[in-house]
Amino acid sequence: MPRYQQLANELAGMIAQGALRAGDRLPSVRQTCQSRGLSAATVFQAYRLLEARGLVQAAARSGYFVSAHAGSAQSPTRPSPASDAAPHTISEQIFELLQSSRERGLLPLGSAFPATELFPLERLRLALGAGMRKLEPWQISAELPLGLETLRRQIALRYLRLGLRVAPEDIVITNGALEALQLCLQTVTRPGDAVLVESPCFYAALQALERFGLKAIEVPTDRAEGADLQAMARLIAQHRPRACWLMSSFQNPLGCTLPPHKKRALVALLEAEDVALIEDDVYAELHHGADPALPAKAFEQRGGVMHCGSFSKCLAPGYRIGWALGGRWAPQLQRSKLMSSLSSSLPAQAALAEYLQDGSFDAHLRRLREALARQMRRMAAALAQHMPAGSRVSEPAGGYFLWLELPDGCDSLALLPRAREQGFSLAPGPLFSAQGEFAACLRLNCGHPWGPAWETAIAALGDMARAQLAQR
Repeated sequence: MPRYQQLANELAGMIAQGALRAGDRLPSVRQTCQSRGLSAATVFQAYRLLEARGLVQAAARSGYFVSAHAGSAQSPTRPSPASDAAPHTISEQIFELLQSSRERGLLPLGSAFPATELFPLERLRLALGAGMRKLEPWQISAELPLGLETLRRQIALRYLRLGLRVAPEDIVITNGALEALQLCLQTVTRPGDAVLVESPCFYAALQALERFGLKAIEVPTDRAEGADLQAMARLIAQHRPRACWLMSSFQNPLGCTLPPHKKRALVALLEAEDVALIEDDVYAELHHGADPALPAKAFEQRGGVMHCGSFSKCLAPGYRIGWALGGRWAPQLQRSKLMSSLSSSLPAQAALAEYLQDGSFDAHLRRLREALARQMRRMAAALAQHMPAGSRVSEPAGGYFLWLELPDGCDSLALLPRAREQGFSLAPGPLFSAQGEFAACLRLNCGHPWGPAWETAIAALGDMARAQLAQR
């Protein structure tokens, strides 16, 4: 049973037995995270599940309270249809963010995905047909599980342009970057191990660690220059982690990039301590300037970096094709892929290989980078105009996320229902922390063409934040 259901059932049992009575306030998300060693996303999901069962009610800025009619609610051992339908691998909050990208009437300010109109979907459709026609019958089985050699060669050429010599046979094609990252995690860790993560970090990293029974050790991370390496060294000495899951360029959610000297120092520290660096580099192609950011992989000396990339953010979101380089764990990574999903979609691989071979990718990337940089400038200007005094906004050099820090006293979780009423989604800060931190922060998506609706949403967000501050 998923951990959020275990927590929900335990609390439901306490309500049924009278240990928690109508009007009682549940422990805060932060308290529950700390006392039970759970992620904020898991606690949110448990509380939302109790709310769906009618056992608790949410009060803005006050938390969750046992419902007046909780005694007549269904038995905690008999989940409602709503709980049966609840996702088992991501929290309800995250599921709502993913769903928001599908709701045409809801502006995806909190979404993790860029607009589909920014991608060459028609060209990819044509490449799919051409690629499949070139696919030989023997390739259908012979190129499992590493993936199509033609695609791996094209990926190796992208590395070569960065000065990295990568052999195609060292590349493992995966079902998106998330599978690549999870396979790396499974390869170098065992349940109970500690893993370093940035704070804040991509919420899927927290979900993966929880899924595999790993302990998240949060490293303070600056919104300009990334992870604090001195703090990281202290945490390594204290917790002896087996791995570090980190985005070195255009980090989600902060947008920060480690400078080259800091990437070199990061790799040196981790290799010296025998900590595997799992580098999540899915935004590598989305630099806004002329020059790409070198990955931390470029600075390894002993094969200590497992590098993961994807076409989902820069070319083909729906194709779910990523890859991983295993470093000195390459053979073990290949076995992990074989035992996990065996292979990734051959038609999607064939389409991408065909597209990359015809020379269109770089022209597409230039247009995409220009669009994302332009959209980010427009949103940053709107935030400067509409947010309360004392707000701060990150200044990324790539990607398509801005990190908004509202003044103390603002509650990003309490803004969610108000935002939905106003017609837009939000990604609240606590989703990006294992301890439910960053209550006054939001991750904002700049991956959609700017227009009046976006200006209106930002203005409404500013009004909502000021209203919260006025109630302090």
